[in-house]
Amino acid sequence: MGPPYHQFCPVAKAMELFDERWTLLVVRELVLGSERFNDLRRGLPRMSPTLLSKRLHQLTAAGIVRRLEDGNDVRYVLTPAGRDLETVVDALGAWGTRWTGKLGDVDLDPRLLMWDMHRHVDHAALPESRVVVEFVFPTVTHASRRWWMVITPHDVDVCDEDPGFEISIRVTTGLRELTEIWRGEATWPDALRSGAVVVDGPSALRRSLPRWFDSPLASPVGHVAR
Repeated sequence: MGPPYHQFCPVAKAMELFDERWTLLVVRELVLGSERFNDLRRGLPRMSPTLLSKRLHQLTAAGIVRRLEDGNDVRYVLTPAGRDLETVVDALGAWGTRWTGKLGDVDLDPRLLMWDMHRHVDHAALPESRVVVEFVFPTVTHASRRWWMVITPHDVDVCDEDPGFEISIRVTTGLRELTEIWRGEATWPDALRSGAVVVDGPSALRRSLPRWFDSPLASPVGHVAR
């Protein structure tokens, strides 16, 4: 917990729990369904393991999170008080989408983008067979320029190394361009027409690709030009 504000205001009391760095983002990951430590880390790739452990301990002590152990399997789940924060996270995300303006280069992260996309796959829009999507970011200068998403009817794996399966479809684009699509600042049709996104593969898969990923960030709140 952060230092007390010594105010009776409920906002002040809530912020004593949530105004320390990363705390609300840990809650965001739990709201989105991550329960295990390593999954939480993948959604928070720039947060140190030590600090993540500390924040989970604080949230557990505050009654926001419950730690469940089954032998070596440890999960972190939201309590009823924690689940009540889903509307808070959603509202803050909608506000951020509308008012925070354009992303800087330092805000772009292929690890986080791929992780977020993989947990919002619409399986009903995909073939019943396994589909392997390769994402190529030519402008990314380090090892994270190539990613693979292995999608089956009931599961999705995201890999930063070639999983060894035949590629069903390849998406070549800039990291910023795909991030803007995911945030609802651009659309798949416009990006495909302009060449900002190039898709290689069978025509049926190319046509259906935009329906495979259901971004919670592409909300109807709109963006304010700044």
